Formats: sequence, structure tokens, C-alpha cells
Amino acid sequence: MMRATWRGLPAKRYEVGWEPGLVVPAADGSPLITDHYFPRAEGDFPTLLVRSPYGRGLPWSPQYGLLFAEQGFHVVLQSCRGTGGSGGVFDLWRNEAADGRATVAWLRRQPWFTGTLGTVGPSYLGYVQWALALDPPPELKAMVVQVGLHDPYALFHAEGALRLENVLAVGLGMTYQHQGMAPFLRATLRLQRRLREATTARPLRGAYAAALGGELPWLDDVMTHPDAEDPYWRGASTAKAAERLRVPTALITGWHDALADQTFEQYQRLSRADCDTALLVGPWTHTSALQQGWPEVFAESLAWLRAHLHADTSGLRPTKVRVHTGGEDAWRHLPDWPPALTGTSWYPAPDGHLTRQAPTDSAPLASFRYDPADPTPSLGGPLLSRTAGPRDNGTLEARDDVLTFTGPPLTEAVDVLGPVSARLTVSTDTGYADVFTRLCDVDEQGRSVNVCDGLGRIRATGHASSQVTVAMSATAHRFAAGHRIRWQISGGAHPRYARHPGTGDPRVDAITFAPVHITLHTGSTLILPSGPPLT
Repeated sequence: MMRATWRGLPAKRYEVGWEPGLVVPAADGSPLITDHYFPRAEGDFPTLLVRSPYGRGLPWSPQYGLLFAEQGFHVVLQSCRGTGGSGGVFDLWRNEAADGRATVAWLRRQPWFTGTLGTVGPSYLGYVQWALALDPPPELKAMVVQVGLHDPYALFHAEGALRLENVLAVGLGMTYQHQGMAPFLRATLRLQRRLREATTARPLRGAYAAALGGELPWLDDVMTHPDAEDPYWRGASTAKAAERLRVPTALITGWHDALADQTFEQYQRLSRADCDTALLVGPWTHTSALQQGWPEVFAESLAWLRAHLHADTSGLRPTKVRVHTGGEDAWRHLPDWPPALTGTSWYPAPDGHLTRQAPTDSAPLASFRYDPADPTPSLGGPLLSRTAGPRDNGTLEARDDVLTFTGPPLTEAVDVLGPVSARLTVSTDTGYADVFTRLCDVDEQGRSVNVCDGLGRIRATGHASSQVTVAMSATAHRFAAGHRIRWQISGGAHPRYARHPGTGDPRVDAITFAPVHITLHTGSTLILPSGPPLT
């Protein structure tokens, strides 16, 4: 069935055995329920540790237990504390380092454990890998972090703005996925039915409870601590693990993955530490990397693990970085990320034009009214939901609260590879607002498709203008000849981000909303790492 679903999977090398329901003591003695998959063959095989808060059934058992075991690995698939039948209470991030070390201590007592260990897994299964890498055991010889997390704060907040859709998606997954497919599906349908109610309530605090089937204390804490420096977040980020790591680590993400920026940060930290690392970036969202993208993701993961645990380097690619280039639907090998391209500046001009010509003044250029009672909706992009990815932005750009600036048809293709950013000079009538900025590719028929984007907060006094720099993630995208580059600017993207109330009140507690007039000034700049087509 797996091979019918995913074409191109490698042939099975071994029949697979299964030991379900093993009990591994956690750091506090709580029982961690664990399944063991293994090749039915004589000889020694390395071990892969996969720790998950999402259960040990579908899709984890076939994708990680069976597929890797039949390629010559012991696979230890374990439910994190308080999930999937494991004892104790699940507490987002706080127990993973200690429980990972306790599991390795248990492995050392198993007769089939050879002392050669690797880790693999996506999303929160990536977080538990980074937690173990904070103090890596000597047996750990390789890691594969797929669409992986290392900083919970950045998953839930951006510049102090609540990533509301992420909050609800993570709350759903952490609460129900480990209970099995039927409870998870029912909870998913309930959230879909009550999504508008949960995202438009005043106040927002606690409004998720009906949509998620009850209160979740850890979710309340996440929502009500928007400051990254708050003591609540102390110890949450495992970023420092990559700063000194010597364990060969492969990283995998997608251009529309909600955790793509975290993956790029991981890569930079590992590179600075001179750690053996590789990066794969595909045309995927957070979920499609493990669905449509799974043959590519599995092949990359297997090659890395075989190279570092089996001493078989035959499957490794020749370059450190491999990225999919949008706009031409092609893969490109690169020596590093990002490429050394010069930032090219594009400037908004009157009548919705986007030009390479720098303005000579900083006069008001265009304005719009953002009304939190009718917030600018989110459309596609790097989300955790099924609505993620590239979308036709036509309906969004037709709104009065969305500005667009569009360049002329390109006479030759332009490649944009690397981090995209914007510097905006903005004024408001209240001093309180967000600014959402997006890069789009407009084809010959006028269809505008999102490439990458980001959110910034405006901090100003009254009508005085202020400058804000917005990181718009990164991309590898070819704007074909005849296409046009478009810069889209608005006051938010709801419910991807909780709407700004237009006042100084916290977003989760705001009851009173105030419309905001936002004015963009000339001198604002869209910065693209671009050049003529690369070979």
C-alpha cells in the first residue's frame, strides 16, 4: 500500500519484526510506551530513535517504523510523556531533553543496541532531536530534522503578533492526534466548523475552548506571553544546540513550511559551528513534505542515515544544498545557502507601479484603511493548515485595504534566491498597526501568485512616520520573461496572525477595536537577492 501511495520508494531489503508496547522509564520514572521495529536478519544494525507526541499509529508506524526498519535499522518509536498511552503529563518542551537522555540510557541495556544511534522526524519530532542534542550522548552519530522546530516562541509569535492559526493547529494536533485517527478527524471537523467563532471573538483569550473541545492550560500560557524575553519562554529554544554540535545533521524544509525560517536559522548555526550539514528545500508546505514530497524526503533522509550510520555514502548528493526553484519547477544544486547574490532594490511609485528608480523625496505615496472589525484575510503562504502554499491572490488584491505595486513585464528571466526583505516608511493616525508585505509573481494573464511574505509592527507616535524592516522569509524563484514582480502591502493577514485591534491593548484581551489609516511613503524599498538566470 505504501508503494502504491508513494512511487519511487526504494526496494525493501529486509522483512520487519515488531515489538509493541515496550515500557521505557522517563526521567521521572513515568512509563514511556515504545514500539520497536527491527530487520528480521542476522547481524548488527544501527538504531533510530523517533520520539513523538502524536501517537505511534498512522502515519508514523509505516513511514518511520516499517520503511526505515526494512532498510536495515532498528527503529524505536516512542510516545512522549503524557501522550499515546505514556504516563505523566505532557508539558510543551520542558521534559524532552531529560526524557530523551533517559531513553538512550534504556537503549544501552538492550542486547540489540550496537552503540550507533541516529534520530529522525518532522515538526515536534524535530524539536525532541534538538533537545537531545543540547547534551548529545556519545552514541548519537547522525540527525535528520524534517520541517523541524527548535524555537516554540517563534512558532506561536512573530514580532509580538500571535500566530493564531498556528496556535489552533498545534493545539488540535497535540490534543487529539495521539488518540487515533477517528478522534483526530472529529476534532478537526469541529475546529473547521467553529474556526470563525474562535478567531473573531472579543476577547480572544479562551475563545479556542469550544473549537478544541476544552481548555488547554499550556495553550493559554502560549497565547498570553507574546514577549520573547518573558521568563515563561526561558529554556524553550534549543537554538544553542546547533552552535556547538558535531553530530552530522541533515535539514529538510519547504518554501511554504511554517517552520522554514527556523530551518534556515538551524542551517546557519550549524554552518558557523563547522558541523557537517546538508539542506534540502522543496516546493512543499509543512504537511505536503510528508505527503506528496515523501519520496524525496525519505530518499534524502535515508541517504544521510546510511552514510553516517552504515558508512555507505553512495546515496549522498554532491553538494551541500539542494533547492527547488519555483517558477521553473526545477531542482538546483548549490554549494551553500544563501547564494552570494547582491540585493536588488525595487521602489513603489505612483499609480501602483514598482520601479528600479529610487525616489528623490519621502512624500506620502498611498494609503488605506485597516478595520480590525473586517480584517484583511490571510490567503495561502507558510501555514500549518491545508490552505497553505501558493494561491491566486486576485480576490485579496481586489480589496480596498490591500496596496499593490507592480513592475513592468520582464524582458528576461530574473532569479531570486535567498532572504527577501522590505524597508517601509509608514505613518498612521493612531500609532498602532501591523504591516503585512508579500512578494508575488504575476503571469501574462494577470494571475498573481504569492512567493514569500512577512509581518512587521508599526511603532510610531501619532501621525509621525516611522521605518520598519520586515523579514519576508526566503525563496528560490524564477520570474520568467514576460512575468511581472508585484509587491503587496496590507495591515494584516487574519487568522494567520491575530488581528491588530488598532489600539495599544493586548491582542488576546482586546474588546474595543479602532480602524487605522496607514500611509506608505516613497523611499520604501523591496529588497530582492536577484540576478539574471543562474545555470
